[in-house]
Amino acid sequence: MRRVVITGIGAITPVGKDMAATWEGLVQGRSGIRRITRFDASDFPCQIAGEVDGFDPGLYVEKKEQKKMDTFILYAMAASQMALADSGFVIDSSNAERVGVVVSSGIGGLPAIEKYHKVLLERGPRKVTQFFIPMVLINLASGQIAIRLGAKGPNTAPVTACATGTHSIGDAFRMIQRGETDAMIAGGAESTICALGVGGFSAMKALSTRNDEPERASRPFDAERDGFVMGEGAGVMILEELEQARKRGAAIYAEVAGYGQSCDAYHMTSPAPEGEGAARCIALALKDGGVAPEEVDYINAHGTSTPYNDEFETMAIKSVFGTHAGKLAISSTKSMTGHLLGAAGGVEGVILAKVIRDGVIPPTINYEFPDPKCDLDYVPNEARQHTVRAALSNSMGFGGTNAALLLRRFS
Repeated sequence: MRRVVITGIGAITPVGKDMAATWEGLVQGRSGIRRITRFDASDFPCQIAGEVDGFDPGLYVEKKEQKKMDTFILYAMAASQMALADSGFVIDSSNAERVGVVVSSGIGGLPAIEKYHKVLLERGPRKVTQFFIPMVLINLASGQIAIRLGAKGPNTAPVTACATGTHSIGDAFRMIQRGETDAMIAGGAESTICALGVGGFSAMKALSTRNDEPERASRPFDAERDGFVMGEGAGVMILEELEQARKRGAAIYAEVAGYGQSCDAYHMTSPAPEGEGAARCIALALKDGGVAPEEVDYINAHGTSTPYNDEFETMAIKSVFGTHAGKLAISSTKSMTGHLLGAAGGVEGVILAKVIRDGVIPPTINYEFPDPKCDLDYVPNEARQHTVRAALSNSMGFGGTNAALLLRRFS
């Protein structure tokens, strides 16, 4: 099987409008959670979210094209262009058919659906924009990226709720491994902070209601966690076949070593007891990469700040790593970004690449009250210098779907 490396990364998150600003904020332990400004949330149980502030789509997409895209597509376009520029990779007629795109979303154009349903009811069908369907289709993130960048290889968009970004990267990794392509643009994007989205998750009682302390609301593994906080943004990476990357002198962040996926087959929204599905997924990623548990130094946890996820993810880690679990550094960057849903795995994947290259682990902020059921090293509140040989990113989604991405230091 061919080896695959990461040569470029891009991100837009509630913590920063690009990868550099996001990384700086994460290392500093800065929360991107604030009171919602997109709509009047005063009657909602949850009134806080991780919104992207000051995003200028005109930096990435011409004004006439912006009206054809809902926000998640605009974020995907921005992050993909950042990643491509970072990689120094050029798509042209000599390689376009060997470059693909897998950038997806868990929910897609929900704000546009909300908006144009209102238009339909109040003003009639003739006032619904002709671009409505392309605005909301999830695969149009990948499609629009390919149109803009000229990537003519495989173009897909797996939709697996909060595991979407990780599945997208994993699927892209497999395509290069098998020789179907030589380079892939891969990741996730999401923007669903609208009345319908927040209302839906609130009805499930999934969201934090710590409205008076937004920055302290997302608190993974903490005993006082009370639900996740919605976030938005995108994370995209450039994957390349190793020899191609070497030939062009590319700077390499990390090697993609393994990828695992599994299903709980248990419940629509709740994780399987003791995290057994997640444990199988992690074990599969390690097996796929030929990496022993003892070689893993860091895990970017799914860590949503919900009672069951954090407890069961902890149990899954213990199940796979045994005594080594106590030596692992584990953090949830969702404590700062919020939960980016389908974009989470994309953002956390690029964070993992930075951790391996820079030797710095972002913290889990708001970790104040230890939970006896969550008793591992969650890198509390302050970033840590740490040489990382291999690292995992965990993602779990509604429907019981699990994904794990294993990266290792390139040598």
